[in-house]
Amino acid sequence: MTPENSVVTGAVDTAALGLIPAPRTLTAAAAGPYPLGYRTPLTAGPGTEGVARWLRATLGPPTGLPLPEGDGTGTSAGDGSGRGSTGQGIVLELDDALAPEGYRLAVEANAVRILGGTAAGVFRGAQTLRQLLGPDAFRRAPLAPGRTWEVPPVVVEDEPRFGWRGMMLDVCRHFLPKDDVLRYLDLLAAHKLNVFHFHLTDDQGWRIEIKRYPRLTEVGSWRSRTKYGHRASELWDETPYGGFYTQEDIREIVAYAAERHIRVVPEIDIPGHSQAAISAYPELGNTDVVDTTALSVWDTWGVNPNVLAPTDDTLRFFEGVLEEVLELFPAETSPFVHMGGDECPKDQWKESPLAQARIAELGVKDEDGLQSWFIRHFDAWLTARGRRLIGWDEILEGGLAEGAAVSSWRGYGGGIAAAEAGHDVVMCPEQQVYLDHRQDGGSDEPMPIGYVRTLENVYRFEPVPPGLSEEAARHILGTQANVWTEVMQNRARVDYQVFPRLAAFAEVAWSALPAPADRDFAAFDARMRAAHYARLDALGVDYRPPGGPYPRQQRPGILGFPREGEPPVV
Repeated sequence: MTPENSVVTGAVDTAALGLIPAPRTLTAAAAGPYPLGYRTPLTAGPGTEGVARWLRATLGPPTGLPLPEGDGTGTSAGDGSGRGSTGQGIVLELDDALAPEGYRLAVEANAVRILGGTAAGVFRGAQTLRQLLGPDAFRRAPLAPGRTWEVPPVVVEDEPRFGWRGMMLDVCRHFLPKDDVLRYLDLLAAHKLNVFHFHLTDDQGWRIEIKRYPRLTEVGSWRSRTKYGHRASELWDETPYGGFYTQEDIREIVAYAAERHIRVVPEIDIPGHSQAAISAYPELGNTDVVDTTALSVWDTWGVNPNVLAPTDDTLRFFEGVLEEVLELFPAETSPFVHMGGDECPKDQWKESPLAQARIAELGVKDEDGLQSWFIRHFDAWLTARGRRLIGWDEILEGGLAEGAAVSSWRGYGGGIAAAEAGHDVVMCPEQQVYLDHRQDGGSDEPMPIGYVRTLENVYRFEPVPPGLSEEAARHILGTQANVWTEVMQNRARVDYQVFPRLAAFAEVAWSALPAPADRDFAAFDARMRAAHYARLDALGVDYRPPGGPYPRQQRPGILGFPREGEPPVV
């Protein structure tokens, strides 16, 4: 079965093409295949110049083709060459009749023409063109200089199901250097994902330079040692560990994402998950309950009891942090700022005379109301500056500010409640799309965490839960997969957990699929095996092989935390 509302006609071998995510319509073109040669021009219509720069820089290295600029009519400036010598080459154009991220790619007699509703749509079409050229188009140098490159004779008409198609990457538990982050932006773009949720602060490390508060990175980005495996493991890595992104690094990451039409959502976690910040500035913690000067950056995993003190000074501190964050993440790229709000134990507030006095002063009911006060303050602060707050579903507790959006992680329940109350929601339930969860029940899975979530399980994930009212369903902005890195020490381990499942997730987020039980996983798997695993190989992705991990990917004897059975639907 092909995706719901998808049409495949004509003599097109869809499995061999292996397009992922599956397009809405794939038909045979009357002309073609279309050869690309040394003189084939690339013509960028108004508004598509950035896509042309990306396409030339991306296809040039593996094909050896310069793709010279066309003269505006589809012919190469200076030599009149195109298809062979007289055609129009690759032509990029805007068409406001298409959806913003929709595109039409058509192989014609004298051109490969990509139309998009916006530059983002043209960019998604350019990604499809890259896939159509075969896995070798994903390499960095030609395997056979002088080979013939052909675009198969197809017409693709496509647009996404959801406007929010994302992945969250935790760089706090284990840090990924800047180049690895840029690489992941390329991998997201290759799968037509358009949101990068950048988890930058947590108990185990503060990863973003804030010039006003230098100790956040001088102290808060480094820990003395690290738990190896699940927190119940007796093993430790005694090597001091850390790292952070300079403000210049952040600007580069944001600009790189923007070129790929990816929005970046920075996360600054409050009022919980804050021990790294408190270790740098002890006055941020509950000093009337614990000796915060004795705290260091946390070296293990789990839910940490050390949370921010509910003081005006704390608010002013994080306003200062956010002033720099907003400057680094411009509104056009980052309309949302994630303020965490999850897993905030209230024990210290219950014991703190200062916190109890604050509850009475504010007239809130209890400690949940105090957390709501934190979130409401920053919701208003961000709104006044043209941004929107988003937080994990715990921000519903104690009441949620109007305009705030919710990342529903503990299951569907928080998202359902938020959507029915009129709040926008991103569905990312841990039971379905936490990619740190293990991929198989076998004993070879490295540091196995959570429920078994196979490639097929992810492919059958449905972001919109049944039973939502029509009005509430309109508040589902989309979905994202979350990647928590407690047991992912480096890029290779992240690759193993993320791929190939991110490909299945990307199709769920983009394509108009049938109900989960009716999805043709066999056809998806055939497309993966025909072409997409080879693309990942060409990109150097250290994915989990279909037959199980290689010996070098295993971590025998390292304690995990596997959970048995099917995950609950909550």
